[in-house]
Amino acid sequence: MRNNIRGSIVAVTAIATLALVAGVRAQNDPLIGHWTLDTTKSKYEGTPMPKSEMRIYEAFGGAGKGIKGTFDRVDAQGQRVHVSYSAMYDGKDYKYEGPDGDTIALAHPNANTLDATLKRNGKVVQTTHSVISADGRTRTQMATGTDEQGRKITITAVFVKQTTS
Repeated sequence: MRNNIRGSIVAVTAIATLALVAGVRAQNDPLIGHWTLDTTKSKYEGTPMPKSEMRIYEAFGGAGKGIKGTFDRVDAQGQRVHVSYSAMYDGKDYKYEGPDGDTIALAHPNANTLDATLKRNGKVVQTTHSVISADGRTRTQMATGTDEQGRKITITAVFVKQTTS
């Protein structure tokens, strides 16, 4: 009976430790967090710059395996736009809900880099290369592609990480 109790305690301790390590990894992932568009440092060509944008990134599918993105944007005309997706870092297409496309594929080549490919009806409409600064406070996204009307766009969007308490 003692061996069963010891075995159960060891199993519970091991599971708790793994859960804690996964949580710490997610907290240490520089992609995870709240990010606000810095319109003074961003540049939009071929499309109007939004008035504001807040992005929230959360771990998805296990620490370091994927990300859930939720964006709330106020476009240049003052209209609210909501974007959301949950995708793994495996290069496969996942559902994307927003005006920019209908699927997203992600690659995460290193801790501070994220590459995204947006498609609409199976056709690539935007590629984005995002880099987080060494201090983890700034995220610069370089995107090229076409808008909903097929016009060429080039975007350098700079986001600042917000501290949450």
